[in-house]
Amino acid sequence: MISSDGPEVKALEAQEQCRHLSVPFTRKISPVQDLVCLVKLIRIFRKLKPDIVHTHTPKAGLLGMWAAHLSGVPVRLHTIAGLPWVETTGFMRKLLRFVEKLTAMPASRIYPNSMVQQRFLEQQHIALGKMKVLGKGSSNGINSTHFSVDEQIEQEANRLKSAENIQAGAWIWIFIGRLVKDKGIGEMLDAFTEIHKRFPDDRLWLLGEEEPELDPLTEHQKEILKNSRSIRCWGFQKDIRPYLAAARILVFPSYREGFPNVPLQAGSMGCMLLLSDINGCNEIVDNGVNGMLVPPKNTEALQSAMLAARNDPSTTDRYAKAIQLKIRSDYDQQQLWKILLSEYRQWLEQKGRTRARAKNEKYL
Repeated sequence: MISSDGPEVKALEAQEQCRHLSVPFTRKISPVQDLVCLVKLIRIFRKLKPDIVHTHTPKAGLLGMWAAHLSGVPVRLHTIAGLPWVETTGFMRKLLRFVEKLTAMPASRIYPNSMVQQRFLEQQHIALGKMKVLGKGSSNGINSTHFSVDEQIEQEANRLKSAENIQAGAWIWIFIGRLVKDKGIGEMLDAFTEIHKRFPDDRLWLLGEEEPELDPLTEHQKEILKNSRSIRCWGFQKDIRPYLAAARILVFPSYREGFPNVPLQAGSMGCMLLLSDINGCNEIVDNGVNGMLVPPKNTEALQSAMLAARNDPSTTDRYAKAIQLKIRSDYDQQQLWKILLSEYRQWLEQKGRTRARAKNEKYL
């Protein structure tokens, strides 16, 4: 495993029983630092001589694919989970779109994590002839056994509600993700403020951190978070299951996604999903069948959908049960892993690396 360093690395190594190597990737455009990372990756790959390099995230993809190519790695795979440049304009949009093309050039295969995203990339003439969606989408699927409500999780959820003095009959609305503009935080705060006027016992729980350097919230939004007693910011939480078990609806008004994991996790836990009508989200939810979709960047539409859900609990529950069934049927993690393993095997056979495959089979 290769990524930038962080406090969770030791726990990750123990969990996965796999060595982790640190490379100082940054999310910003930083030519000098990126060159340092590229050189370090080339050295790592030449030493380890891997048969497959599989990258995720834009920066790891760009540097990882070219380092693998320059190091002679036979199989170079990249998963596209999101497209940050979709929300940019002008020169920056052109630059980031070019970087996406640059990433695809040395790759053996590009895996968009949704069907809609693949069609969009084709329209942009990116990675033509190299793309394939695994299964029905998603980067890693969902462990529905883990993301389910058992007795312990239910007890923890009740403890949270008791500690927060949640009244009987009150609903908890939840958001999980970065607290930034392009996740629709502004629209969600404004919409919930109006919902709260009609249902004063309801609460909005936010799980995630702000990114003031990359995508800061406005002063108005910071004031709402600071002063509202009905909105609780929990910060990053390692285990989100008790919070989801306590909540009724996931509100996810993001501007852009690849194929988001949070709705899969929330839906598997029994939350109704209220998502933006954007790539990825609109492949998970069929509007009016197993959840609700609203246009992004539209506070009025979001508020209207929240009010409709709040006024019709039976339909909300029906949507929640329907999406839970779909997620556990279509996006099971074990199924996706089998598909990915099959991909690895096919690539190794194609490149004449079958002996390497047999040697390393237990690690795949």
